Amino acid sequence: MTGDQLWNKNYCKVMAANFSLFFAFYVLTPLLPLYLSEHFGATKDVIGLVLSGYTVTALVMRPFSGFMVDSFPRKTVLMVSFVAFTIFFAGYLAASTLLLFTIVRTLHGAPFGALTVANSTVAIDVLPSSRRTEGIGYYGLSNNLAMAIAPTIGIFVYRYTHSFELLFWIALIVACAGMMVDATVKSDKLTVKSEKSFSLSWDRFFLIRGWLLGVNMVAFGFCFGVLSNYLAIYGKEVLGITGGTGTYFMLCSIGLILSRLQGGKALRQGRVTHNAAEGMVISLIGYTLFILVPGMVSYYASALLIGLGNGHMWPAFQNMTISVAPNSQRGTANSTILVSWDVGMGLGILMGGVISELVNYSAAFWTVAAVNALGVLLFFTATRQFFLERNLNPTVK
Repeated sequence: MTGDQLWNKNYCKVMAANFSLFFAFYVLTPLLPLYLSEHFGATKDVIGLVLSGYTVTALVMRPFSGFMVDSFPRKTVLMVSFVAFTIFFAGYLAASTLLLFTIVRTLHGAPFGALTVANSTVAIDVLPSSRRTEGIGYYGLSNNLAMAIAPTIGIFVYRYTHSFELLFWIALIVACAGMMVDATVKSDKLTVKSEKSFSLSWDRFFLIRGWLLGVNMVAFGFCFGVLSNYLAIYGKEVLGITGGTGTYFMLCSIGLILSRLQGGKALRQGRVTHNAAEGMVISLIGYTLFILVPGMVSYYASALLIGLGNGHMWPAFQNMTISVAPNSQRGTANSTILVSWDVGMGLGILMGGVISELVNYSAAFWTVAAVNALGVLLFFTATRQFFLERNLNPTVK
């Protein structure tokens, strides 16, 4: 790594590896329900149960992975996680019964949870300190691109080959390529030098110094949890839009990508609270537009706005959480923000279903707008000041 160069060789490698791991994940995601239905004859409730195991295991693993990343050589944790993540794709090819597939899918969440924490922490390590804030913002582009491209490629491949086996092989090969790229990353910061990092306390699993940032992120995760899981059925039953879910999330991904490019200057200047505020307000406009003005134009416009808003907000919150943590707890800080988002997503999926069942889908999305507004209010009244009082990084404000 030379000087203050942002796009140094190691950072580019970590970005490429991150794209690979999320591509391997997303290329299968939209087709696994179909695979379970066609190959094993699974019913809808069984499909939901099988696929939810992955998320639960990843969520449980993340606090422990933050501890491991901070307590053991990071390169070792990274590579062990990546090897395990890659091997499980071969498990899909070998799983001959629904029970075996369920076991493989559920266990696969563990290395995914560890790998996402380890890779993002290594990305921070290989960045020059003067460009870290900006670099964290651009890092998210790699999974945004994977989220935009991989499902489309997966659906295209299946449409012309009708081969799930080919899709599993593609995921395995791409994950293997990412693993080999990460294996070449070099940095003297990837080793643990302090014996204190091996002490056990709650703060090694959850960053207590950043607890309010985590609470605030739960609110925003809740909103996206409802949106991502009930968008298709709301669009079909309430708006009469069928087959538009793929386009919606493509526009959302475009918004995410544009936000990283448009917000680059603020991140370079370390203005993370500005980026967070801007992103939250844009997202609030998007969620409000989605439910307040039913129609095709507002439906797709909200996708762009929510993507743009989340793209500003996410790296800002990640930067703030890392900035209130000492360097020895970067992994814990990363896992804290990811766990907070996952908890919010889970609550959104659960409460969205309950509200939809008791009232209707419109009520569920009005709840989303209300929770998002409460999250924005919490940031301006408490979270921003909470961060500024605990900030350990003078270049971030």
